[in-house]
Amino acid sequence: MPTEIVYQTLAILLGFSGLIWSADRFVASSASIAKNLGMSTMTIGLTIVSLGTSAPEVLVALSASLDNSGSLAMGNALGSNVANIALVLAITAIVAPIPIAKQLFKMEAPFLVGVTALLGLFIFNGELSPLEGLILLLLIPVFLWLVSRTQADLEQEEIEGSEGLKTFLWFVVSLAILIGSANTLVWGAKGVALTLGVSELVIGLTIVAIGTSLPELAASVASALKGHHDIALGNIIGSNIFNIIAVASIPGVVGPLVIEADILSRDYYVMAGLTALLVIACALTLKRTHSKLGRSFGVVMLSCFCAYYYFLV
Repeated sequence: MPTEIVYQTLAILLGFSGLIWSADRFVASSASIAKNLGMSTMTIGLTIVSLGTSAPEVLVALSASLDNSGSLAMGNALGSNVANIALVLAITAIVAPIPIAKQLFKMEAPFLVGVTALLGLFIFNGELSPLEGLILLLLIPVFLWLVSRTQADLEQEEIEGSEGLKTFLWFVVSLAILIGSANTLVWGAKGVALTLGVSELVIGLTIVAIGTSLPELAASVASALKGHHDIALGNIIGSNIFNIIAVASIPGVVGPLVIEADILSRDYYVMAGLTALLVIACALTLKRTHSKLGRSFGVVMLSCFCAYYYFLV
């Protein structure tokens, strides 16, 4: 066995171990910060947690774009959104059914649908221009401002607070380990994939997308198991929004990026369809008293994920 494969395999194992350990600390410190600052857990899930767990995608997109690998960056963004819904949220719902907050439909869900449609409009002509990428990037402060407005009146969950400085330090350390572990895992998995001769776009849609979605998976499952459902769901919604406005936008700004035909005929529509299914499922769940996104939803989404990857690979 070549030495490179051994190192790459060790990197995958080390990355998984770091993700498991840091996710628990990250969620606990995030929830405690929400308590200490008087923020709702949904707000911190939509902003701090989702920004933090989206950091690997941003780093991959920036690095790939500067290295003239825009297809890898775009595949990472689209694939991560697919993985967040059909893998991360699906597994979270199977492990611990997720209640839906009505406040989610005041702004966050419509905003996700809107930016998904906007991205489709921009890439419809087969190119993402620097101006279009910049427009998407400028939506970041708009989204953060809207979140602060719509979530301001939410009641907090009862969360055990802790000393402010100690909590902040654990948040920074655990986030750094979370991101570092994801990057280590992606490096190992990407190396193995390249050795097997897999294309750049497929690597972005599969290995890199799943790898950079692992922080979301770890944080969401840990949040749901701890009973912080708003953090779990807010993390997915927020991360998918940031994947479009802060990740998919980068290769356009650095570019322009020529969009591969497979993205237009297959991958974008899969992402948009799963986004629509998520919003519809949440809306239908709200109509039922004490209903949650449960195991049946998780199984259906996970089945869609497996089917997509089967046809992709």
